[in-house]
Amino acid sequence: MHEMQKFNSVDELVNTVRPVDPIYCIRPNSIKSACGWFKQNFPGQILYAVKTNPNEKVIKYIGESGINRFDVASIDEIKLIKKILPKAQIYYMNTVKSREHIQEAYFNHNIRDFVLDTKDELQKIIEATNGAKDLTLYIRVSISNEHAEIDLSQKFGALPSEALGLLRLAKAHAKKVGLSFHVGSQCMHPISYAKGIREVGNIIKKTKIIPDIINVGGGFPSIYPDLNPQPLENYINEIKKAFDHLKLENIPELLCEPGRALVAECGSSIVRVVLRKKQKLYINDGTYGSLFDAGVLNFVLPTRMIPNGRMTSKKLTSFSLYGPTCDSADYMKGPFVLPNNLKEGDYIEIGQLGAYSLTFRTKFNGFYSDQIFEVQDKPIMSMYEKDSSSRYLVA
Repeated sequence: MHEMQKFNSVDELVNTVRPVDPIYCIRPNSIKSACGWFKQNFPGQILYAVKTNPNEKVIKYIGESGINRFDVASIDEIKLIKKILPKAQIYYMNTVKSREHIQEAYFNHNIRDFVLDTKDELQKIIEATNGAKDLTLYIRVSISNEHAEIDLSQKFGALPSEALGLLRLAKAHAKKVGLSFHVGSQCMHPISYAKGIREVGNIIKKTKIIPDIINVGGGFPSIYPDLNPQPLENYINEIKKAFDHLKLENIPELLCEPGRALVAECGSSIVRVVLRKKQKLYINDGTYGSLFDAGVLNFVLPTRMIPNGRMTSKKLTSFSLYGPTCDSADYMKGPFVLPNNLKEGDYIEIGQLGAYSLTFRTKFNGFYSDQIFEVQDKPIMSMYEKDSSSRYLVA
């Protein structure tokens, strides 16, 4: 793990390096704040969803913040965690896995926790582990994702009616069983978690099987200019209330799998204006780089012009952005609110990019930058730092 260059702030970084290509910034303090909040407030075990940001430094800081359980989806993610945090507990939470990868996870990497949503996947796990007697098997139940910005319910999860038989079968083969669900990514209403727990309660009543574990999954939101969720306390309170309402004699362990909520604020990209056409800015990063969320998902991201030897205008304009590739789909509608005097050569910080931006980067058209630095200043917007949003300008 190579040592990153460190700067006190994004402004200091830009004025020192004056980068030609886009650069990415990681804020260790933001990771520690988010992890600390979940450890203090969530009434159970916290698994970091590795897919959200698998950068080695990010994983290291999450481990240093006291989270040592990880939700992985692949063998390579398992190897990554084992390399950085050998003593971490790893949960293989992809509902569809190859036999070879199940076998490698169990026999080579000591993985005992597996999720499934079909009878075929259950059979595969049993056979690939040679009928192991020390498995913890989770049945993933499909629930409504109506309040999520990104719906995951079509691809994953057994219907509640199917989950009844799966839970009975898993109980016969596993040391422990769990019931899990996912409310979808960037869930904008805490009621979704209560609905998921109620669905789990219905399955428990019908099967008379109290699971050892209930996993409420991920979906905990971050804050964006056009997506301002309720305080995270409301989500935790909704989970606690629904969990208590189950009134179970043997109380299951509770798990969650936050990703975006732990790391979104820690990352930002520094881009440079290559050309301005009225209210369109052509920049050196885009949808095929770190700005996938802004292009494909139309997330509005917080932006600010970085002072670089000249004054920023107090007059604000709503811009749309074009990335550097020759694909017209490399477009980010926005609006991105920035000073009106932006011109070629100016630098912009684009925030809330700690989640998924590094994961989705490609080398399409030869545009790719892997320059990553650490900074100590606060993110542009924050669910945890109460004064950060003041840095974000509103037109």
